[in-house]
Amino acid sequence: MERVICPDATIVLDFMLGRFTGLLDRLVVYPERMLHNLNMTQGVIFSQMVLLALIEKGATREDAYAIVQRHAMKSWEEGLEFKPLLQKDPAVADYLHEKDLKKIFDVNNFLKNIDFIFNRALGE
Repeated sequence: MERVICPDATIVLDFMLGRFTGLLDRLVVYPERMLHNLNMTQGVIFSQMVLLALIEKGATREDAYAIVQRHAMKSWEEGLEFKPLLQKDPAVADYLHEKDLKKIFDVNNFLKNIDFIFNRALGE
């Protein structure tokens, strides 16, 4: 079967790539604002890492999920910080110590592979 390239499709692709390149050329990033936006989650953004840490320390997936879900919803609905809710829970203390929570709630966890990701996506 012969492959046919539709000229209209390549024109549209060229237009889209031109627009995208222009967008990236004018992109302005405000790191302080990004951190502010992350902090608006009251720490709930770390819930997946808490879930995984609980499981790694021996909690069942169901128990870990119940713990994280309960505190994440309370944090979200009542505007409370997620980490202190976890720190006060004896069920969490059975698995995670203060140093574990400190390590989990480090925003740098989200950035540790950033260079690898950009190099893989954009090349060296």
